[in-house]
Amino acid sequence: MLCLVATGLIAEVLEPWSTKLNSLTPFEKHVIIDKGTERAFSGKYVYTIEDGTYTCKVCGAPLYRSDDKLESHCGWPSFDDAIPGAIKEVPDADGQRTEIVCTNCSAHLGHVFQGEGFTDKNVRHCVNSVALNFDKKKETVTTLKKAYFSGGCFWGVEYYLEKIDGVKEVTSGFMGGHVKDPGYYDVVRKDTGHLETVEVVYDPSKVSYETLAKTFFEIHDPTQVDGQGPDIGNQYLSAIFVSNTEERKTIERLIGILEKKGFNIATKVLPKTPFYRAEAYHQDYYERKGSKPYCHRRIKRF
Repeated sequence: MLCLVATGLIAEVLEPWSTKLNSLTPFEKHVIIDKGTERAFSGKYVYTIEDGTYTCKVCGAPLYRSDDKLESHCGWPSFDDAIPGAIKEVPDADGQRTEIVCTNCSAHLGHVFQGEGFTDKNVRHCVNSVALNFDKKKETVTTLKKAYFSGGCFWGVEYYLEKIDGVKEVTSGFMGGHVKDPGYYDVVRKDTGHLETVEVVYDPSKVSYETLAKTFFEIHDPTQVDGQGPDIGNQYLSAIFVSNTEERKTIERLIGILEKKGFNIATKVLPKTPFYRAEAYHQDYYERKGSKPYCHRRIKRF
């Protein structure tokens, strides 16, 4: 294993990438390993407009599609979305910004910003060109799908669902309300109508939607009508947001099974609405704290 003392990638860079890291130029190492920043407007991909896929300089993982590139006039390549599961957000130690790294190898890419209004997604991934390669010849075709579950505090739901084999990423956020781009305290203190919700990105060739739904019903109490455990309030209600008729039929069938077993199911089945990502400090909460959920646990029901 390559020794990366005080670089932020200690114990995170897997051994297969050691050879590649050793082949980086000093400046590439400064950015990718030491979390440096290239000078504004100096990167090779600032003005790139060709169709293609931006990949990680270290491990080659696809990170961004050209369709998601935006002109922010900030001096660095900017994107309003990433390939599902490709990027991990890590709050800076000083709490001022949120770093983005490659999920596959933890290479430093840049930072993510929200609320700037460049596109409807209201997100900007500000990325160093030197951390990227660009493949003009092929677009990444992904078969990944998304599912949305609300079961009380999103920390606990995220904790259990992200451990399922085939799940690529689970993001804590808000769904179902009437306020655009709500923050955590908007949902807690105001009548926004949002529920604490997780977005699950999964590979349907490895895990089915039904398996995700069954797990959801088993990690929280779907009979509680006023919240979840000690978390009481409308934002903590049990609900599943479905994207199509097939998902709705799956959920209704599972609810029918549980009701035949004597459970009085309170879970709402609602149509999918815009999902808003919660603040960075809510993401991977229990993994970062090294603790376990206080009001979620696995109980076999199927």
